[in-house]
Amino acid sequence: MPNAKIKNYLHLHFLVFIAGFTAILGELITIKAVPLVWYRMVMASILMFIYIKIAKVKLKITLKSLLRLSIAGIIIALHWITFFGAIDAANISIALAMFSTGAFFASFIEPIIYKRTIIWYEILFGIIVIIGVFIITQSEIKYLTGILLGISSAFFSSLFAVLNGKFLTKHTATVISFYEFISGVIFISIYMLFFGEGFSLDFFNLKTSDFGYLFILASICTAYAFIASVYVMKLISPYTVVLTYNLEPIYGIIMAIILFPEKEKMSTSFYYGAIVIIVTVILNGVLKNSRKLKRKHT
Repeated sequence: MPNAKIKNYLHLHFLVFIAGFTAILGELITIKAVPLVWYRMVMASILMFIYIKIAKVKLKITLKSLLRLSIAGIIIALHWITFFGAIDAANISIALAMFSTGAFFASFIEPIIYKRTIIWYEILFGIIVIIGVFIITQSEIKYLTGILLGISSAFFSSLFAVLNGKFLTKHTATVISFYEFISGVIFISIYMLFFGEGFSLDFFNLKTSDFGYLFILASICTAYAFIASVYVMKLISPYTVVLTYNLEPIYGIIMAIILFPEKEKMSTSFYYGAIVIIVTVILNGVLKNSRKLKRKHT
């Protein structure tokens, strides 16, 4: 059985690597953030629908659930738009470093949604994360727009994750994901028709490379990664999964430095700030797990 356990852990790290690679694809794809996310969600919806048909998953839900999932779909669309927007406005390193602040948005969003008290160390860690962001901002003020977009992306991501935690008690992950993707597509389509450039011929005139990267993003980094992560969580403790996913910015930043050395060259202060944020996020996960273990033994 140890070999099976190692195989599952390697699979988990591969999924985290894929999550970090999403940012690399965001840099490689030449279209803007809004159409990029539209294509991603359309392709992922189609692939997810094919999976649903093969797996014979039932899609029937109540109107109330549909409305709630639609709101979550809009939130995940906004998360992806601001994330890729941060890459466009700054670079991968900034986007991923700011994305790391998401765990602390969750620390404040979760008590509101689940009606529990805020834990003292979450406030302390939140202050430390703000200091880490301040260090980065001071040294990389030219990327201020990217920093703000990255923080917005982290907020939307945390809000989405907390809401999804509630949805999973009533629906399967596949059903949730499918309706969220569809609602995200509808939301972006309406935005583009009324406030964007619309669906012109140029919109559908993609470069071959862009189409290829988008397909990888939608298939491997979205549809496969989502289904596989749900499977992995059945075999590995949720704590280990969450803690391992905190390595996403590290994997992503290392890949970015290797692939785009000129654009990703940052000041020493940036790395100090990024280390403060990432270490604090991991420490937060460790403390949360120890609290849960104490509750089980009392």
